[in-house]
Amino acid sequence: MDRLGLLESFVIALDEGSLNRAAQRRGISQPAMSLQIKQLEALLGHELLHRSSTGVKPTRPGQLVYTQAQGLLSGYDRMSAELSALTDSISGTFRISTSTFFGRIILGPVLLEVNQAYPDLDIVMKLEDRLVDVVRENVDLAIRSGTLGDSDGAARKIAQMETVLFATSTYLDQVGRPKEPEELKRLKFIQHHEDQTGGFVPLTLDGVEYQAPVHVGFTADDPDLIIRAVSNHTGYARAPRLFLEEALWDGRFEEILPRYQPQHKEIYAVYPSRHSYDKRHEVIISSLLDRMEALRVASIARRHPPAAIIA
Repeated sequence: MDRLGLLESFVIALDEGSLNRAAQRRGISQPAMSLQIKQLEALLGHELLHRSSTGVKPTRPGQLVYTQAQGLLSGYDRMSAELSALTDSISGTFRISTSTFFGRIILGPVLLEVNQAYPDLDIVMKLEDRLVDVVRENVDLAIRSGTLGDSDGAARKIAQMETVLFATSTYLDQVGRPKEPEELKRLKFIQHHEDQTGGFVPLTLDGVEYQAPVHVGFTADDPDLIIRAVSNHTGYARAPRLFLEEALWDGRFEEILPRYQPQHKEIYAVYPSRHSYDKRHEVIISSLLDRMEALRVASIARRHPPAAIIA
């Protein structure tokens, strides 16, 4: 197998955290995936993965290879897009799928701007809180957060979003505000069906990870329903900060354990195949990343305003 293909398998293995799930995404057997990782380790002369019964994690050399491989694969995609741009115009029908919240708050405004810049591009946007199969459902691009699911197509991680634990002040007044991660077990956790906790939520403080025990009281696959449940003072949930920015700012919600950082939510771009990736994909993904960075910077500025200048 070519070196780029081995690197792609390695990146997928770490994104999935499992050789078995990575093999499913690649459409190969688990032993074949394991062999590809061993071939890459032999080629580079370093052990790249820590393997255990719970999955795989990168070694120190593996983390370096993962970071560099992402850049190489992203560069390859850009090169393919630029080659396509030599002959292809940014036009035609382009079908894109994403979740309801992500589409309304982040991707929707991006697509409106892209549509203005490229009037010959007919964008068909679908807001769906499910994992679509981009190949079988004739979707040109899916933007997904969290898990990828079992579907055909090519995928790469393009970004990540900071998440927060949140509830209403009324609920926290009733049950008491946790001061340490172990106190979360007193509260009722309202979880998205993708975020199965297994009884614990990882929180990080100063580089140290804590396994905070959680008591799950409600599970749903509809983000609107989860927000409604939190708003009704029935428990707390975890969601990307960008989705909650205004509600946290105006007091509708309150951040729980603000010194601790929950796991980030990964953002993936999924398309039918590497050969299908063209200039249209590149324009939309680049515009999306620009908007996410602008929102991130604005969020930091709002939470940490510069000190007033005293004349």
